[in-house]
Amino acid sequence: MISPTSVVELLQALVRIPSVNPAGDPGTDGIGEQRIAEELCSFLTTLGAEAGLREVQPGRPNVVARFPSDRPNKPRLLFAPHTDTVSVAGMTIDPFGGELRDDRIWGRGSSDTKGPMASMLWALRESLDLIPTLSHEIWFAGLMSEETGQYGAKALAAEEPFDFVIAGEPTGLDVVHTHKGALWLSLTARGKAVHASAPERGENAIYKMADVLRCIRDEVAPALGKVRHPVLGSPTISAGVVRGGSKTNIVPDFCEAHVDIRTIPGDETILERVSAQLRAVCSDLEISSVCSQPMWTDPAHPLISLLGQCGAKSIGAPWFCDAAIFAQKGVAAIAMGPGSIAQAHTEDEWIAVSELQRGVDFFRRFLSGLKSG
Repeated sequence: MISPTSVVELLQALVRIPSVNPAGDPGTDGIGEQRIAEELCSFLTTLGAEAGLREVQPGRPNVVARFPSDRPNKPRLLFAPHTDTVSVAGMTIDPFGGELRDDRIWGRGSSDTKGPMASMLWALRESLDLIPTLSHEIWFAGLMSEETGQYGAKALAAEEPFDFVIAGEPTGLDVVHTHKGALWLSLTARGKAVHASAPERGENAIYKMADVLRCIRDEVAPALGKVRHPVLGSPTISAGVVRGGSKTNIVPDFCEAHVDIRTIPGDETILERVSAQLRAVCSDLEISSVCSQPMWTDPAHPLISLLGQCGAKSIGAPWFCDAAIFAQKGVAAIAMGPGSIAQAHTEDEWIAVSELQRGVDFFRRFLSGLKSG
């Protein structure tokens, strides 16, 4: 069981627990969130919270905790960092070392998002006497699978009502009250395979996809650039993966591409518009999609105003996170935490000790500002 004496020791302990999302190539055998959820559950219990594990997928639970309150029916405030990390493949440091060097803590998740998690937890630890008397009932959740699928957030949002959610992300302690969504397209072009010595007898699927990719670059991207959001700017589109063919001397009958579109709040027809443009150059193009929604929370919300009084400014972000899942349920949700997104997912991920402590101080001030009323 982890028993830290400082926020630095807490983060080091969390980094040393592998919790890599198993999707794709994790780069390690240390996958899944079971162990870190168990350790967090024990730690939260020592803080006096009513904590438990809620399995979302086999061996991959959320940890959910409710802190004591002096009266029922208060609005609920949830601190919600995620427990999974991205792959450790290609890292140039020990991903699970938690090394303290050069006033930084190094390792996978130190920035995204075990650093914000540690700051939140340590601020809660330092505010235990105050928490029961606050205007809000305080909850904490370590959410599984944010990096792929957001299944932990979806499960908890369906299970429990909340009034305000702070998703832990490295935002430099700015309040991300709006962010872009992600629309991922899988495109498939079909052709007819023949011997490459007589290509006129076949249909080249790679050439068909080339037309689609040219359309993305020359037509779709400029059209999206004409749509504007006052905070987030324009949607973007990028082709990230292309695969096709089987052999040099065979005309390919198959080509696929995977495309990333970053969407903005209020643009409900983007999939239909883009699909129509792509099928205009390849009528039988097969298109499937996976969507993570954009988010908008009114920056005039009283708790965002309180966060502002604590020194945070409200901003938008081009990435998406678990906050959007709760926002879709009508919950006021934001993302924030210490550290920089520039360090997230990097080969030598780290967070500065000063930034980690700044997070503790900030969240402690915020909690103390939740006056009982």
